[in-house]
Amino acid sequence: MKLLRTATALLAATAAIAPGTAGAAAPDTPREGAHALHPGHPQRTAAQRQEAVEFFWYGCKHCAQFEQPLESWAARHRDDVVLRRVPAVWRGGPDEQRQLGHARLYYTLERLGAVDRLQAEVFRAVRERHADLTTESGAAAWALTQGLDTAAFRAAWRSAEVDRLVADAPEQMARNHITEVPTVLVGTGRTSPTGAGGVERMPDAMDTLVEHR
Repeated sequence: MKLLRTATALLAATAAIAPGTAGAAAPDTPREGAHALHPGHPQRTAAQRQEAVEFFWYGCKHCAQFEQPLESWAARHRDDVVLRRVPAVWRGGPDEQRQLGHARLYYTLERLGAVDRLQAEVFRAVRERHADLTTESGAAAWALTQGLDTAAFRAAWRSAEVDRLVADAPEQMARNHITEVPTVLVGTGRTSPTGAGGVERMPDAMDTLVEHR
């Protein structure tokens, strides 16, 4: 009963702070961890499970802090939730070129089936060691140190499928009115560090969204 009252209160609170008009462009000043919980757009489900979609950027400290809690949450919900990630790219933003490079890296790793193993390591390389993984040569050299085949990595990096996914990333940001990272969409709701009261509280907010689908 307490969980139901909590979910009802969360959803009621979100109605007052929904994003702007549909079809709006990316925000003038995208932020890290600075947007409240509010309704989003319905997401697809897979194999009768709900879909949780994380919008993230390797250059974001809040996303780096959220990675381990997110992995733990996804493991706890593996039977009822499918986790999908979308790398953040804000068109016209000051970090657009870096974000495009990081998006290509993410989708390259995804194509190689290496995201689960290397996602946290990419955050460490970018955030702690300040590695530039936005170019093919730099990313391929790093990938080699992680045990990936260089030829396969370069082929995936240049593939038409990765081109398509990178091009679609900013469109997904705009369609879902993403104004901060990390943001996680679950069903028709979403949460973020500010909305949940901090990165550490996002998993609890996500639990509520799962329960109140």
